[in-house]
Amino acid sequence: MTAKQVPAGTTWRLEGTTIIVDIPMQWKRRGGRKVIVAPDGSDAWAPAKLRPDETLIRALARAHRWKRMLEEGIHASVSEIAEAEKIDRSYVNRLLRLTLLAPDIQETILDGRQGAAVTLARLMEPYPVSWNEQRNTFLGT
Repeated sequence: MTAKQVPAGTTWRLEGTTIIVDIPMQWKRRGGRKVIVAPDGSDAWAPAKLRPDETLIRALARAHRWKRMLEEGIHASVSEIAEAEKIDRSYVNRLLRLTLLAPDIQETILDGRQGAAVTLARLMEPYPVSWNEQRNTFLGT
């Protein structure tokens, strides 16, 4: 029995009349569902139908609701929102930044076309203020 190396770290071997193929991959949670991730970090399998990331959509909706509460004077500060929601103030601040995303990026998220690299965890990290730079960062345009 010998194993031969083929591209992307995949190996195969012959055991009797059966060919065994080993494909390195791992499972990642994206948008509340598990997906197979290839060794290069890309989706090994992409669903044929668009699947909106419910986690991202809920976060975006929550951020806009909080922004509206601040604008309408329902809450006077981020601290008041955090206290009312019983969550950390820094989390509220990071989530509120989602309202500063370019409108077309927000639309892409709502449509489920944002790509695997755009996750809530990634959007919680600092990102450019300029909409053009955001498009380059998140949409590759």
